[in-house]
Amino acid sequence: MSKILFIDPVGTDLFDKPIQEFLETAKAPETELDVVSLKRGPMHLEYHYYEALILADTLHVVRQAELDGYDAAVIGCFYDPGLYEAREITDRLVVTAPAEAAMHIATTLGHTFSILVGRKKWIPKMHENVVKYGFSDQLASFKSLDMGVYDFQEDPEETARRMRAAAKEAVGKDGAEVIILGCTIEFGFYKELQEEFQVPVIDAVLAPLKYAEFLVELRDRFDWSHSKVYGYQSPPQDEIESWKLEEQYGTSGLWG
Repeated sequence: MSKILFIDPVGTDLFDKPIQEFLETAKAPETELDVVSLKRGPMHLEYHYYEALILADTLHVVRQAELDGYDAAVIGCFYDPGLYEAREITDRLVVTAPAEAAMHIATTLGHTFSILVGRKKWIPKMHENVVKYGFSDQLASFKSLDMGVYDFQEDPEETARRMRAAAKEAVGKDGAEVIILGCTIEFGFYKELQEEFQVPVIDAVLAPLKYAEFLVELRDRFDWSHSKVYGYQSPPQDEIESWKLEEQYGTSGLWG
């Protein structure tokens, strides 16, 4: 059995229950799943400033998840905020995020992919991740739906209409073999798009859940986990203690 924590890194629990219910339909039978959000912070991450505000709290939730015996944590935003930092401060905990998981899966299922995003504002940040993860050559296009985070579930029919139009262009004009839904709040739309266009459509909450389950199995069966030698090497315990970082950030017990 694996225990996975899905973190919606925003200061509202509005989507905790619907995401939990959606993921429960897809998780492995032996997986125990919890969905949580932050106790404070912005209600979406469409701006760099908002993303910066949630980083410390998100990382501390990840650290606490390892102490609480979770096997994996998913940082549930397609910007993948704090992913590398989270691997740096954990030892055995599997940590992944939607963009990383979705792109790895997409490039296994097809040679090219397009990402359907809410607004053009999001594209530069997401493109940075495409480059960072090494998938520039596989990116066919970004397609903006001209919708904010809270619009996707507000009017599902309109969301589906815009997704169909964007997917049609991505596949027919841009040559995409796979479509990625580039926001976690775009959950639940993949099936109808997939049936209509006959290409894999990657849901941004299902992808990291299944990727996390896969990575937990690799860790448990083969002892394959994120390397602690260089890039993910943890900060020294004595620095954290001597600088009184727990006291400064109100995180008693995370490092002691």
